[in-house]
Amino acid sequence: MAAHLVLIHGSRLSSAQWAPQLPLLPERFSVGLVDLPGHGSRASEEFTLDRCVEVIDEAVRAAPAGRHVVLVGHSLGGYAAMAYAAQRGSALSGLVLADCSATPTGPGAAIYRGVAALTDRIGEARMTRFNDRVLRRLYAPERIDAVIAGGYSFAPTAAAWNEVMTWCRPAMLCALACPVLLLNGRWDQFRLGTNAFTRSCPQARVEIIRGATHFANLDQPEAFAAALVRFADSVDRP
Repeated sequence: MAAHLVLIHGSRLSSAQWAPQLPLLPERFSVGLVDLPGHGSRASEEFTLDRCVEVIDEAVRAAPAGRHVVLVGHSLGGYAAMAYAAQRGSALSGLVLADCSATPTGPGAAIYRGVAALTDRIGEARMTRFNDRVLRRLYAPERIDAVIAGGYSFAPTAAAWNEVMTWCRPAMLCALACPVLLLNGRWDQFRLGTNAFTRSCPQARVEIIRGATHFANLDQPEAFAAALVRFADSVDRP
């Protein structure tokens, strides 16, 4: 039986981020969508990686009987997926880490702390207007309207990235037995740490999506979906 894909969105967005992929996935796959704590339908919850693991576990356990689970996380969702895999990797047949092949330490991490602080100062209303303008300039309405309709979650940004910067390291994947795909946009700055991940997780495959930035699933939705399908079809039950 085909895989059950559990999809985890990135920072500030919600499970609506995956709207461009859903029509592109073959019917043989089943799909579970996760809203991280502090985001989307879980906006009232506090973001912690421990709570992320619990929320993801609910989605993994909800897989239809007989289907093996491939966990897919983008950016912040990828680091949450790493935390889950480090604790409960035996439940997975595959792990896709999209646009999160960077160790969250050093100068790059400081930049994200600054962005989070700036977001708090600017305020939710102005940030919403700014995000809407940027996304609508970058993407056609048929691709981005459903994503925007899912709303933004700015409040947990600082706490979420503090958790990631404190706890998430490539070494978390050292004991993971299932196949791993590091899927990154060609122009994504997070791709620069890929070697550290492949050293910690030798079974990891690396795939680059041409013409894509950090939001590879929005920049090149067809190529992103095709990569998920190839990987999911290639993995076995745990």
